Amino acid sequence: MAGPSHDPSLYRDRDVVAIRRALVSVSDKTDLLTLGQALHAAGVEIVSTGGSAALLRDAGLPVVDVASVTGFPESLDGRVKTLHPGVHAGLLADLRLEDHVQQLAELGIEPFELVVVNLYPFVETVASGAQGNDVVEQIDIGGPAMVRASAKNFANVAIVVSPESYPAVIDALGTGGTTLSQRRELAARAFTHTAQYDRAVATWFAEGTLTESDDLPQHLTIKAERLATLRYGENSHQRAAIYTRAGGHGIAQATQLQGKEMSYNNYVDADAALRAAFDMVKPAVAIIKHANPCGIAVAAPNALDPIASAHLRAHECDPVSAFGGVIAANRTITLKMAENLRDIFTEVIIAPDFEREALEVFKLKKNLRVLQLPADWREERMDVRLVSGGLLLQDADRFPDDIDSVAKDWQLVSGERPAEEEMTDLIFAWKACRAVKSNAIVLAKNSATVGIGMGQVNRVDSCRLAVERAGDRAAGSVAASDAFFPFADGPQILLEAGIRAIIQPGGSVRDAEVVEAAQDAGVTMFFTGERHFFH
Repeated sequence: MAGPSHDPSLYRDRDVVAIRRALVSVSDKTDLLTLGQALHAAGVEIVSTGGSAALLRDAGLPVVDVASVTGFPESLDGRVKTLHPGVHAGLLADLRLEDHVQQLAELGIEPFELVVVNLYPFVETVASGAQGNDVVEQIDIGGPAMVRASAKNFANVAIVVSPESYPAVIDALGTGGTTLSQRRELAARAFTHTAQYDRAVATWFAEGTLTESDDLPQHLTIKAERLATLRYGENSHQRAAIYTRAGGHGIAQATQLQGKEMSYNNYVDADAALRAAFDMVKPAVAIIKHANPCGIAVAAPNALDPIASAHLRAHECDPVSAFGGVIAANRTITLKMAENLRDIFTEVIIAPDFEREALEVFKLKKNLRVLQLPADWREERMDVRLVSGGLLLQDADRFPDDIDSVAKDWQLVSGERPAEEEMTDLIFAWKACRAVKSNAIVLAKNSATVGIGMGQVNRVDSCRLAVERAGDRAAGSVAASDAFFPFADGPQILLEAGIRAIIQPGGSVRDAEVVEAAQDAGVTMFFTGERHFFH
């Protein structure tokens, strides 16, 4: 192998580094030929391995095999290729230091100014359902070593881990080389890349060691990529961005069909709207303001246009608060529903699909953000929430699909078992209550909310707020409470308003007093034995 031909004086100023030699070893070969042709045209020597070398060579590009650099053949089925001083000295030498330059000369090793490496497809292999050794063989060793070495030496080396960075590298070939700030940014991306990779591997090993008595992971890995930088956060002085999580199927993966850019608050409210609308099996619509419902309803029986019917009924709950709301529908949005929204100011509307005519109507509302859910949308199985210094993990609070059969086990503690219509209202109110911030009281009639009391620091105020919002509609409605009544004062407000039935978890030390108040009023009351706090 020929000795180094570079002059140490060329490396004193390392702001702009000309690319003379590149190491290329990628599993994702997207646009690799385009990059290879640009490197060759710029006179860059390309050192490569395995499939990458074969692809470039088949295209007629000159390639130096890494084995000729290391003086050692690829071995152990490719497990050992680049783990050699002939490679890593060329990656790690700090050419700002004369003794490093001198040592390279003595060793007969040439430095690299560009390294293009991405790692074995470990995540994709796991996602495919592969097991055991098939997964283990996708744990990259040499790749992360090259990436980390190059990123550490960003003063001298540009490290590229994604085809997304190829255009910038090609531009740098025509402008004299990569800049220090560019190499530092590439290094940051590289360390993020290897960190996420290592977390994915660690998670796979941890999940494989779980026992039946330890069904929550000992180590939790959350990988997310920035999807977009938002104009600001909850308030204008806060920075914000949205990230998508690998394997996610929710609001972050929705497709925006029209309207202004989504804001931080838009995303929060849209997610809350999905929680409310998709709890319902029948066609349903939820209208959200500040992460709380101001109306939830299912379609009226025998409605000609069920989803349009559900929207009108949800809107009637609180038309004032619905102004500037976020709407979610659990069915395709029809032309009729779109026409109902024509004169109602709405921030966001989200649904699984939209009739073409409905989208034409929405085009007249240029500021309206229209989002279509991914085809494989589903609620998460687990909830994660950040707290200072860590995070909390819990099972998602979800209703069983067969809630009607579960309702048969609810404990009737006052009054007579209601007829089917009233029982349907109680089930609807109980499900709607899950979407309301605690302390939550929901009044409902004909499977539509008529009054909602949310987010109060005591249950009495929530009862009072729900009744005030319902007005005359409170009489004859049913009530749901997300947690037990600690005293009889809350239910008394509901009873005086003419509530005909109450559903609540039960479990208070004063349950007897609460039940007695319902019995004295001749009102039906059920205990479910399960609460639905939503903080």
